[in-house]
Amino acid sequence: MENSNKLKRFFDVYIPTEKCNFTCSYCYVGQEGKASGEIMPIGHTPKEVRKALSKKRLGGVCFFNFCGGGETLLGDDILPIIYELLDEGHFIQIVTNGTVTKRFCEISIWESELISRLFFKFSFHYLELKKRNCMDLFFDNIQLMRSKGCSISLELMPHDELIPYADEIKEICLEKVKALPHLTVGRDNTTSELKLLSRFTKEEYGGGWSGFDSDMFRYKMLMFGKEQRQFCYAGEWSCSLRIDTGDVYQCNGLVCIDNIYDRIDEELHFKVVGNQCPHPHCWNCHAYLCLGVMPDVDAPTYASMRDRVCTDGSRWLNDKVREFFSQKLETNNRKYTESEKRLINESAALTRQNYKQQQLITQYKIQNAEYKNWVENLQAQVNDRLKELAEYKDWVNNLQIQVEEFNKEKQVYKDWVNNLQIEIENLKKGKEI
Repeated sequence: MENSNKLKRFFDVYIPTEKCNFTCSYCYVGQEGKASGEIMPIGHTPKEVRKALSKKRLGGVCFFNFCGGGETLLGDDILPIIYELLDEGHFIQIVTNGTVTKRFCEISIWESELISRLFFKFSFHYLELKKRNCMDLFFDNIQLMRSKGCSISLELMPHDELIPYADEIKEICLEKVKALPHLTVGRDNTTSELKLLSRFTKEEYGGGWSGFDSDMFRYKMLMFGKEQRQFCYAGEWSCSLRIDTGDVYQCNGLVCIDNIYDRIDEELHFKVVGNQCPHPHCWNCHAYLCLGVMPDVDAPTYASMRDRVCTDGSRWLNDKVREFFSQKLETNNRKYTESEKRLINESAALTRQNYKQQQLITQYKIQNAEYKNWVENLQAQVNDRLKELAEYKDWVNNLQIQVEEFNKEKQVYKDWVNNLQIEIENLKKGKEI
């Protein structure tokens, strides 16, 4: 039987939530200073989002990764959107710290067909869970989702603070989810090179965490720091998307190429990166490269990055999700000829140059606006001061008038006293006569 769930595109979706119930020391959101504590509304109805991201408009079944700038599931308007996209026939991944229990209760009553295409990446923030006494809650929510037919993966960020707890982590994971967690690799987003977030060398870091036997960790460490300049189909086969504004980007931090809410009845415009990727390395290689955005790069499947065989023989991924995650984007999309690639690279270079110029113009406008506001504020302060000075001058003038009047009164009094003195002297002389 032919597979009807052919992977057409991958969308990395940003949820405008910058609030979190955890305070992890290694969080990239905190590194970038984006943790505002706000839960911003998406501003579009679930039906509108579904229409903007319909299978017809996108060319087929797509894979959407939903991740917030804080905890993804804190906002009230995200689950209705995910429900609509699942009902449209897409596959959804949700990145979560696994502690917002009410959201999992809401999901637990959804239709089994929708749940079968839903995958959770549970971020295992061990020290935060331990500090907040939420460990049982976390694993109970995972068990609830697994019991309803969702696919899951447990992912640990192996930061230096966790080293003393490695054996504890292994023990509790084997007990609760019957497999060790997969490991990601921490990056320092405050550096342009996106360096390893550890005090150890790459070799020491890789060796120290090898005991978790994670295919994801091995592949990410293999690719960490390696420039990828092969032809990349990001911008067409995969995109980054802000669900609130609707802006579609080629990849994280690259050119904005369209908006899903504009011309909602027309096809989206795509523009591939080509050989023009500016990033020092593909830090999300476990997703982009494993899904096949660079067909010339040999990479394992995304399923191998997420699945585990448990001690009881079960798997983290159900059959439907594992089959979908095992596909490569090149299988269901057309690859360009060499001559087309040359034209794309020339166009991409011009697009990047224009994009940089537009960024400079925008920055200038912002700076100019800030300067204009500063001048206006300064002028307002000067006006206030001048008004105060005018009021002070009026007060001084009034005081001077009062002084002059007082001096006149004083002179009159003085003259009266002198006259009185003269009269007294005259009276004295008259008496003596």
